[in-house]
Amino acid sequence: MSDLYVISGVTGMTGNELARQLVEKGDKVIGFDNFFASSLNTVKDIIGNKSFDFFEYDLNNKEQMSLLKEKVLKEKNGIRRLVYINCAAVVHTEHFYHIDRTFATNVIGMKNILEQAIDVGADIFINCSTSEVYSMISWKEGGVKESDFITMSDAEHSQRTSYAAGKLLTEFFMKDAVDKGKIKGCSIRFANVYSRNELYPKHIIPHILNQLKEKGSVTLLKNSKVNKRTFLHNIDSCSAVITLIDSKDALDGTIYNVATDEEISIVDLVTLCGKKMGIMNPKIVFDGYRESDPERRILNTDKIRQRTNWMPTVTLDEGIEACIEEMNR
Repeated sequence: MSDLYVISGVTGMTGNELARQLVEKGDKVIGFDNFFASSLNTVKDIIGNKSFDFFEYDLNNKEQMSLLKEKVLKEKNGIRRLVYINCAAVVHTEHFYHIDRTFATNVIGMKNILEQAIDVGADIFINCSTSEVYSMISWKEGGVKESDFITMSDAEHSQRTSYAAGKLLTEFFMKDAVDKGKIKGCSIRFANVYSRNELYPKHIIPHILNQLKEKGSVTLLKNSKVNKRTFLHNIDSCSAVITLIDSKDALDGTIYNVATDEEISIVDLVTLCGKKMGIMNPKIVFDGYRESDPERRILNTDKIRQRTNWMPTVTLDEGIEACIEEMNR
């Protein structure tokens, strides 16, 4: 007996790979997206598959969400589990500063789809959150833990943090629903997720690759002179979601960090990408500055590794090669 999955933001980085993996193992997926920051191109290989239904729906369109609910109720008979996965998010950095966008999608939209999941009797709800909630404390040695107290930047420092504050609120909705016995589930704070098929070069890895391809040099913010990050391939972000879904004791409404331990400076990332593209020691131009940008963002992943068998499998080296291969097709 197969499972039925409902995935919002299905053409985004985590959503599209999740749909692909679930369909390939024989489960049914109902996915929807409004293409705010993605494209149908990311799921073109599974469009037409009888196990994948796609709808161009907006999370905050009541009529469309009502149609989604009707579809789910028709499909849920005879399935083993009904699982909702909320991957919808206003994620690109340039949108972090638009308070209305982040609030509408990340807070109101998440709350609405969680309530729908409860209303149709879903077994599990996975809330995709973000490591942005750690704001300026995520530089600590050993990695910041889910249980650490958070000191966030506020409106005195940067409007960017409104995105993180909204995502933090969704984690409270998730915990409250589980504590009240309405549904099982958890929230996941992902590190910097990247993908071979990201459409828009606005995140740092596709930005670097596209600039190197187009002009052989890279323009970065001045913050990048000192910044270090870890980067999580979407194959690994998806495997974490699936692993948590299959780990009953982990679906306690709490939060799980999902990241790698493979830290790299942004400057060294440019060098790595350049080397793989045959550009040795590429020129970097530093221009502009971002307020409230942590020098390091290291997540401690002991919790998910202790409660499940999850661990990342795609190295940064392998992931960059896959991105370059896709870009050159």
